Amino acid sequence: MIKTRGFAALSASADLTPFSFERREPKEHDVLIEIKYCGICHSDIHQVKNEWGNSIYPMVPGHEISGIVAKVGSKVTKYKVNDKVGVGCMVDSCRNCFHCHEGLEQFCEEGSTGTYNALERDKKTPTFGGYSEHIVVDENFVLKIPENISLDKAAPLLCAGITLYSPLMHWKAGPGKKVAILGLGGLGHMGVKLAHALGAEVTVLSHSLKKMEDGKRMGAKHFYATSDPDTFTKLQGTFDLIICTVSVEMDWNQYLNLLTIDGSMVVIGVPSNPVPIMAFPLIMGRRSLAGSLIGGIKETQEMLNFCSKHNINCEIEVIPIQKVNEAYERAIKSDVRYRFVIDLKTV
Repeated sequence: MIKTRGFAALSASADLTPFSFERREPKEHDVLIEIKYCGICHSDIHQVKNEWGNSIYPMVPGHEISGIVAKVGSKVTKYKVNDKVGVGCMVDSCRNCFHCHEGLEQFCEEGSTGTYNALERDKKTPTFGGYSEHIVVDENFVLKIPENISLDKAAPLLCAGITLYSPLMHWKAGPGKKVAILGLGGLGHMGVKLAHALGAEVTVLSHSLKKMEDGKRMGAKHFYATSDPDTFTKLQGTFDLIICTVSVEMDWNQYLNLLTIDGSMVVIGVPSNPVPIMAFPLIMGRRSLAGSLIGGIKETQEMLNFCSKHNINCEIEVIPIQKVNEAYERAIKSDVRYRFVIDLKTV
């Protein structure tokens, strides 16, 4: 066993604190990764605080992991020692169902294995995430990080990046398409950059105009404040695609009315309570309301290669792990531009 240090939540009401545990020795197809950086995703906060009601303690969060290969199993063919690699939201799946064979492991019929707050395929061993020194992962769930993307900026791409890339690709964002990104935070700013690189005309819909300069620098052509009622009059029937990245409760019907005929609004944020939907905004424009999760392993690698080709990085604030609880409080207040990343050499 490999002795590992990290930070863990011991209960829903406790701060993250130092935590020592053991990783398994690499099996024949496993890769041992020395973690260099791990992003803080808002879902980490939800799960640490048991806001989704499925938390397992002790919990070592973190599914935006970047690092260096330290050791490989005897039959590993995809990676070698010192390779730059990443691990995202999954570390395994059944690999036998239709969805897994289609490269959609995130929709595994038996359920994919989360990088943390989950049980491994034996249904007994808890998974521990990236707020730690090392992780051991099957090579088929490890991603290759391109040389021109630094490890600190690569980390959030493993969740924030693929969470936006997947719906943009599925709903065919590109030249001639008008795409609105609702919310300019850790997820939303990646949506702006990716949609712009795909050739779409990008609009940011944000509560205020405070981040307008940032949004336009990232590739947005337009920027509107949703706190201004006139926004919903001016933009009615405008967009082919709206991606909602925010988790706060709001009137989705207002935004559905901003879609053109056959437009789609895709939800990737998770509000705490059900959101009422009226039929008329949908039927009057043959509009669709949809959802999206992350992407499969193949698509996540495609996203990393796309970011490499177009020089797309996540905008980050690097912190020592001792400031993780402070970072959680700041993230809740949206006091970060645009993603916290933990430097694991500080563990």
